[in-house]
Amino acid sequence: MSAVPERPDAGRPDAGALAVVARLRDLGLTVATAESLTGGLVCAALTSVPGASAVVRGGVVAYASEVKATVVGVDAGVLAREGAVSAAVAGELATRVRAVLGCDIGVSTTGVAGPDPADGRPPGTVFIGACGPWGILVEELSLTGNRDQIRAATVREVLTLLSTALKNLRDADGRAGYGGARPEQPVDTNEREDAP
Repeated sequence: MSAVPERPDAGRPDAGALAVVARLRDLGLTVATAESLTGGLVCAALTSVPGASAVVRGGVVAYASEVKATVVGVDAGVLAREGAVSAAVAGELATRVRAVLGCDIGVSTTGVAGPDPADGRPPGTVFIGACGPWGILVEELSLTGNRDQIRAATVREVLTLLSTALKNLRDADGRAGYGGARPEQPVDTNEREDAP
């Protein structure tokens, strides 16, 4: 039996995953994944970071629609109405995995890696989601490449989405919340100068 040659980047965590895990640790938040087309690659990227066990709760590979509904809890009506490859399903996967795995932030992937269309969508159609203190964020992606390239690009995009959302969070000491500094005085939205 011969040894498998080591890739030059083998064993090195992705820079995006390093940044996300560090930020989660700084904020004292936990994350879990609900993945379809990436089949656990997002969770694998996060757990490749030493010390990730402090912030990563786990992941669910919900490749089949039945698993999306029965394990993660995606509404069967949404699956029937919107299809598995949709913004609604990405949002539900990200939202519901938080309860399933007891974490602060849920991230999700669903889409078509190819080579054939699925759910009436062409290869490269991907929806990613992140649900946390900021609410639910969902992005639609139109990716190109072969199956492996689409899946790898999806992982990078999820890490970028999560990193961006986490940058907008502030430390839990109350100095600031999502989106920047909290105002000193409550803002009365009924007293706008441009109101009629």
